[in-house]
Amino acid sequence: MAQIKPSASPAVCATLIGDVVGSRRVADRGAAHVALTRALADAAGGALDAPAFTVGDEFQGRYPTVGAAIAAALTIRLAVAPDIDVRFGIGWGTVTVLDAAAGIQDGPGWWSAREAITWTATAQRQPGLALVRTSFRAGDTRGDTDAINAALICRDHLLGSLDDRSLRIVKGLLSEHTKKDIAAAEGISASAVSQRAGRDGLDLIVVASAYLGSIP
Repeated sequence: MAQIKPSASPAVCATLIGDVVGSRRVADRGAAHVALTRALADAAGGALDAPAFTVGDEFQGRYPTVGAAIAAALTIRLAVAPDIDVRFGIGWGTVTVLDAAAGIQDGPGWWSAREAITWTATAQRQPGLALVRTSFRAGDTRGDTDAINAALICRDHLLGSLDDRSLRIVKGLLSEHTKKDIAAAEGISASAVSQRAGRDGLDLIVVASAYLGSIP
C-alpha cells in the first residue's frame, strides 16, 4: 500500500473535541444542530481550523494556544446552555495534515484531545465529578497539565451549579456587560446582580476564565 504523504509539516497546537451530553435525549435534534452551528461560528475567531462537525454531534477544531482552545470551549458551552449540555476534550501536541482538501489530520495532538474527552465522559458518571465538562491532556510535552485540569474542574463545578438567571448573568459578565446593564435586562436591581455574583462565584468564574484564556 502506498504511503500517504503529509501535505504540511507537523505543527504543535491545541486541539479541541466536543460533543453533546445525552444527545439521544435531545427532543429537537434539528434545532440543537442549528444552535450548535451558531455557537461554533462564535468560537471560530483566532482558530487554526474553525470548529466544525465531524460525525453526528461531535465537532473538532484547532487553536494556536491551550488558552484559546479553553476560551473557545467556554464560548460554545455558554452559547447553548442551559438547553444543550456539551463536554470537551482539549489536547496539546503535534498535528499532521494528511489531506488538506479532505481535512484529514492525525498526530499526538488529536490523540491527546480524544483521551481528554473520553476521560470527561467517564468522570461525569462519578457523583463527585458529575459537573465536569472539560479536561486537558498533553502527553509528556508540558508541565502544567495538572494545574490546568485543577482549574478546569473547579470552574466546571461552579458553572454547573448555577441556576438559569446566574447563568445569564455570568454570560453577560464574560461579554463585558456592566452589572447595571445586566440588571436592567433581568429586571432586577444592580445590587441583586452583585449579590448573585458574590454568592454564586460569578466574578470568580470571570477572573478564572481570563487566567485560563491566557495560557500559552
